[in-house]
Amino acid sequence: MTSVLPAPPSIDRRLVVAALGVGQILGYGTSFYFPAVFAGAIVADTGWSLGLVVSGMSIGLLVGGLISPKVGALIDRHGGRPVLFASSLFFAAGLAVAGLAPNLGVYLAAWIVIGIGMGTGLYDAAFATLGRLYGSAARGPITNLTLLGGFASTICWPLSAFMIDHVGWRIACLIYALLHLCLVLPLQMAVVPSTSPRGPEKPGEAGQATTASPAPIENEGVIFALVALVMSLTAGIGAIVIVNFMIFLQATGVDYAVAVGLGTLFGPAQVGARMIESLFGTRYHPIWTMVASCVLMALGLMMLYGHFPLLAVVVLVYAAGYGIFWIARGTLPLALFGPVRFPRLMGMIAFPSLIVQALAPTAGAWLIEAYGPDTTIGLLTVLASINVVLIGMLWLKCRTRNEPNP
Repeated sequence: MTSVLPAPPSIDRRLVVAALGVGQILGYGTSFYFPAVFAGAIVADTGWSLGLVVSGMSIGLLVGGLISPKVGALIDRHGGRPVLFASSLFFAAGLAVAGLAPNLGVYLAAWIVIGIGMGTGLYDAAFATLGRLYGSAARGPITNLTLLGGFASTICWPLSAFMIDHVGWRIACLIYALLHLCLVLPLQMAVVPSTSPRGPEKPGEAGQATTASPAPIENEGVIFALVALVMSLTAGIGAIVIVNFMIFLQATGVDYAVAVGLGTLFGPAQVGARMIESLFGTRYHPIWTMVASCVLMALGLMMLYGHFPLLAVVVLVYAAGYGIFWIARGTLPLALFGPVRFPRLMGMIAFPSLIVQALAPTAGAWLIEAYGPDTTIGLLTVLASINVVLIGMLWLKCRTRNEPNP
């Protein structure tokens, strides 16, 4: 069985990460961060329901989650290059249909296509691609990719607002479709190397696979379930907080302008935490990154629920935890299960996480309407505290294993 193949030495890893980073910025900017700027303009122009317009993103996340196991298997078998190629085509097609949509039904159908682009092109697929290319050495590239991806909202929110103001939301969608076709697709195809197809395992080849993986893990099924549960719970909490962040800040007594000002700290805090992790992360096992993420998110929510007077500190603590979560999402499964199985398992882990992430904003909105923002924050604090317990259980299950070399 062919083991994980490194990228050809003629292609610098930094170029590969940079190309994937451009894809992440535009991918997240035209999907996950799309409603924040586009929704108001779409509603004003069409009269469609705000809730239904925003639900397009949930449809996309659901589709991305449903296809993620298959995407992981495809990357495991054929490498990430053809999957990333397809992602650009789906993003472009979906955004073009959304921009030309004559009615709400067509608009929502466009998000099904965008969702396929999300499942084949966002972090989970990119992490699996890097794992397929670089094996155990993928931790650094994964971390650096999240640094670039952290600028998605910083770049795409003002760019989207500028285009909407000057050419309207429909033309803006078409421009983004062209960027996926004319920038992301050729850039990734030029820089991301091909990998040889991996055929089915033959008798007598099993030892070749295990030499590329860590020693077998005792209770591996339990460990896998804990990893998936922690990832899903963290993603769900994060989705609710991001969508309702201004509401939660205002619940502490500050006005909207102050809440918006505090919100601008979120992105830099994420990137800053990721930069620190990139400097020191190779010195310890990625499980400690996940531990830090869970603890910081729980602490930030506790401070928010307790109306801690220095809200800037609350934002920095919570955002730092959420920022490094995306590093742990890629590096922890790689370290635990090894590079050979990583692409396939990454798709399986992404499946429940993306489903929860898709449903969470609707659940959060219902909780806020039914019980108010303070009670919702309290419930999220409880869930985040449970997540700390779960990651502690995962650490206990894994503590007897030798940590891989950086």
